[in-house]
Amino acid sequence: MAGNRYDSGQGADPRGGWSAPPPSAGAPGGYGQTDGPEYFTAPHRGAPGSAAGEPAGGHDPYAADQPGHTRAFPVGSDPYAGEPPYPYPDQGYPPQDGEGYGAGYGGEHGQGGYGQEQGYGQDNVAVYRAGGQSAPHAAGPRPTWRELLVGIFRSPAATFDRTRDHQVWLPALTVSLIYGALAVLGIGLTRDDVFDSTFAVALTSMLAAAVGFTVAGATLGAVTYSLARQFGGDGPWKSTVGLAVLIGWTTDVPRLLLALVLPSDNVVVQAVGWASWLVCAALLTTMVRRVHDLPWGKAAGAAALQLAALLVLIKLPTLG
Repeated sequence: MAGNRYDSGQGADPRGGWSAPPPSAGAPGGYGQTDGPEYFTAPHRGAPGSAAGEPAGGHDPYAADQPGHTRAFPVGSDPYAGEPPYPYPDQGYPPQDGEGYGAGYGGEHGQGGYGQEQGYGQDNVAVYRAGGQSAPHAAGPRPTWRELLVGIFRSPAATFDRTRDHQVWLPALTVSLIYGALAVLGIGLTRDDVFDSTFAVALTSMLAAAVGFTVAGATLGAVTYSLARQFGGDGPWKSTVGLAVLIGWTTDVPRLLLALVLPSDNVVVQAVGWASWLVCAALLTTMVRRVHDLPWGKAAGAAALQLAALLVLIKLPTLG
């Protein structure tokens, strides 16, 4: 027959009227040399008793993988599930036994993905502080008036840390008004003028002094804040100005109370006046250091201008 070298039709495909050529003698497993084209005559292993090229039982488990066929999968299953979309971008090699995908990011045995290594959801970020001389301070709730006024002298560092992120405008304003009204009576010349004048004139003088000392205290506190920021401080202005006002006036209260009953040139008054100024210098420097996280030298430099102004405007006139 045409297309085959066997006239009897040997070697043809049985599905199209052709039959495979008989195996050559002595070929192991029924394989032998054929003379026909490979497409028609390529041998296929089969079970005994089955046709050439057909699997046992008439079912081919790999038939669905041949061209032109499709394979059915169970609903909801993914034959490629569990395979990463990209082959280990940072490792360059598959994970070892017990390691999960993502171990190349620093984890071991499937426990070190990117999120776990970085501690996602946890506060692992170090807070930057300007001076870097001390650890970051945790601000607490706003202190009460009593806690604030007493804490400035009893535990200044802890009080300044607690007040760092809070404003103290009302205590600072109240102390400034009271101090200004009493300061008129604490200076020798003005005290005599107030006592010898009428009630209206005395009241006006005291109110003017109260407003003047309030404005002066806020101005000096703003100057201290500006210098602290210039030196690299990072504290807020609301707490810096308020605390500077409180420190400047409350430290001078002992001298002021003595000056109301004693002459300004009294030895006790002068000794208390100089001692209170030194206490003011120490507290103001500590406040700037704690609120702005500056070293002692820069904190003292930021507080120097306010201290000099208090010395010239308040201490020297009252003690001279």
